[in-house]
Amino acid sequence: MENAQLIGLSRQIALQRQMDVVANNMANITTTGFKAENMLFEEYKMPVASDRDFQTSDQPLSYVQDWATIHDMSGGAMVQTGSELDVALNGDGFFAVQTPAGERWTKSGAFQLNASGALVDANGNPVLGQSGPITFGPQETGILIGKDGSISSSAGAKGSLRLVEFANPQSLTREGNNLYTGGTPTNATNTRVMQGFIEKSNVSGVTEMAEMIRVQRAYETAASLASKQDDLRRSAIQRLGEANV
Repeated sequence: MENAQLIGLSRQIALQRQMDVVANNMANITTTGFKAENMLFEEYKMPVASDRDFQTSDQPLSYVQDWATIHDMSGGAMVQTGSELDVALNGDGFFAVQTPAGERWTKSGAFQLNASGALVDANGNPVLGQSGPITFGPQETGILIGKDGSISSSAGAKGSLRLVEFANPQSLTREGNNLYTGGTPTNATNTRVMQGFIEKSNVSGVTEMAEMIRVQRAYETAASLASKQDDLRRSAIQRLGEANV
């Protein structure tokens, strides 16, 4: 009975982690450039049991292990805003931004200008160009961003957005504020810049809601089995006590 409870507990822990991932996806359904996450599970076999009192050989015990979290890098819907500071990336690329912890990568192109005229993301992090942060003077107008990321204004050329791609996007680690870290960045070659657009989250509300219901029901089933195992143990102890009276 103890083995059955431990196996059930491993399933409950995995389901709780999966519910956390689903809830995070749901919470970011309207976050610009957000990419959904999915859980990968694997079977973990305990090859040798500790009990040696039985003549038959021990059977391996199979536990549930949440092996990894993967990023769903499929594109979200492109929505036209008309704002000259809204930028979407059609392809595999990421924007580079400067944070207090170092360079980070993001898909969110809802940019704005801060009080100093620097181009920043929604969290106030400077957006990086090929030569560093991009700034505009107070009198500059007519900001244009080309398909290759080149930037110009009424004052002339302002440089180019630093766009990066990754051979293995799954090597990236998600941080807060819709940022990623890690990986080995290379210059973007399969990315087209779209000014006046933003990329919506690729989370499907219907799919995530259905997954949330499925996970909740699976957790309730596992909890019910654990409760029945407790009842069996309680009944066995009670009968053994009565037999020894």
